[in-house]
Amino acid sequence: MSNPPSKPPAFPDEARLVAGRYRLRSVLGSGSMGTVWSAYDEFLQRPVAVKEVRMPPGVPATRISELRERTLREARAIAVLSHPNVITLHDVVRENGDPYVVMELLPARSLAGLLHEAGRLTVPQAAAVADAVAAALEAAHAAGITHRDVKPGNVLVAGDGRIKLTDFGIARNVSEATMTHTGMMLGSPAFIAPEVASGGAVTYTADLWGLGATLFAATEGHPPYDADGDPFETVTRVVHGDVPRPSAGPLAPLIRGLMAKRPAERMSLSEVRRRLYPLLRKPHHPLFPAELFRQGERSRAAGEASVTRVIPRMPSAKPSEPPATTRKSKPEGTGGEAGALAADPGPLPFAASGSGPATGSARAADPADPVGLSPSAIATALGERIDARRAALVAVAMLLFLAAAAAGFALTRVVAGQALEPPQPVAPRTAAAPTTQSVELLTREGDATNLRGAKGGLFSVAVPANWLRFTSQRPVGDLPTSTLVRFVSPDGTQVLGVEHFANYFPDLTARDYVRALTGYWPEGDFTLVRSDALADGREGVLLGYRTAERGSGQRASNRTTHAEVFRSYSSLWVVSVTVPLERERFGRSQLFDRIVPTFRMTS
Repeated sequence: MSNPPSKPPAFPDEARLVAGRYRLRSVLGSGSMGTVWSAYDEFLQRPVAVKEVRMPPGVPATRISELRERTLREARAIAVLSHPNVITLHDVVRENGDPYVVMELLPARSLAGLLHEAGRLTVPQAAAVADAVAAALEAAHAAGITHRDVKPGNVLVAGDGRIKLTDFGIARNVSEATMTHTGMMLGSPAFIAPEVASGGAVTYTADLWGLGATLFAATEGHPPYDADGDPFETVTRVVHGDVPRPSAGPLAPLIRGLMAKRPAERMSLSEVRRRLYPLLRKPHHPLFPAELFRQGERSRAAGEASVTRVIPRMPSAKPSEPPATTRKSKPEGTGGEAGALAADPGPLPFAASGSGPATGSARAADPADPVGLSPSAIATALGERIDARRAALVAVAMLLFLAAAAAGFALTRVVAGQALEPPQPVAPRTAAAPTTQSVELLTREGDATNLRGAKGGLFSVAVPANWLRFTSQRPVGDLPTSTLVRFVSPDGTQVLGVEHFANYFPDLTARDYVRALTGYWPEGDFTLVRSDALADGREGVLLGYRTAERGSGQRASNRTTHAEVFRSYSSLWVVSVTVPLERERFGRSQLFDRIVPTFRMTS
């Protein structure tokens, strides 16, 4: 190019050049899992951040390659996400066999650094951070990714208002095999979820705990558990101790809802964001003092409340603790709801006036709004101001007007030769029922691989061409956590679900799924219409049921589901179609009866 857009900055000769392109300038941060560099892309001539993998102390040489693979896993996790509250991935390169992840360089400070300097956040500050992280997690969960290390050190706050979740280094995609089969457990002891610390199944609900623990630290000024003590003692308290209680305040109910010991009882991300909305400050003024961003992050190590490290494997939870059978919220990232919410970025609290964040079509109720007068109060107020005599004159005038109008109407009917009584209603012409055109189907590939890496989760199925796909992990009562792939219509009213339970048989049966499904819904919101054995001789059942899905303060949405539940070796598969109740016949004839026969397991 004859006229380059800008002259590249000069660097000392000893500055490292990675992959012949990325010039490492200075260390932005360093932890047990890697070093993050401020770098310069000499090809595109732009600043970038480069993450270099680093082996945690005490890791055997046989596991070094496994930890290197985690760096590539982080890249794959970020690559499928495109969201304003998630750091953008630019490139992945190798240098001397080691992977380097090239990412967006955000001039920002970590939330851990801000807390180290400021002590604790105000309610508007904490609400803005929590909403941004929740929005990022919604996008991740919709893509089937569990972050697994949500903490203040992985939340970046920029001076221009951007808040982003970073460091997906130990994230897990449900379509990938787990990398903890060797017995390693990675995480931050002060923010790790109890089920993760005890070696249980890792699902999206672990991120809900991490969000709650991060919000706890933001409002209290310290993490919920000791970050500087012995990791084993810390995780022991996390697993077997009582959950710390936050101080009273508007964010305390959210923290308690997110930090529920039982994963199934944790508050959903959509509910968290709904409750946060009234607490978000409009983006006219900065939430954080500008001087916090004029200085470098002093003593990052001191500001980091809990580094990611290898944690000793804990024993499982106490046997006396009953399994989680209740559920207060639905999983995130499933169906149209999560997909729509994930598209809504978190707050930009420092944006200029008039450029506020997207908030949806309806404004949340503001408790500070004045209460309107009732009709009776209005009548009373007016009555006190209107003279009784004037009111009588108005009433007489109205009577005279009505009498004149009636006389005029009667005279008009007589002149026209029509009867004075009202005309008899004419039955409306019945329009021909619209014929439902056959829905065009397109074969799509899917991956419902179990979260623990069991094989046999690949499939193909014919789906309407414009339906969107979402992947999530879903606990259903006492059943093993499943992987659920949903194809959702553009309007969000019709859903094809493909759910896979690995290693389900021989301990459980298809009827156990039906019983768990019945207990999954609140009493009165689930009606089982049919449950018949499959006619083709396979082990399984043909289900039909109706549900009432209730949003907070909203009318119930009545829906009907047709499902085929069947066994394949040790796995249980559930292929279902859900539509609004008024489209029950269409859902059966045009969707379920046409789609389910096209389902094929391709593993």
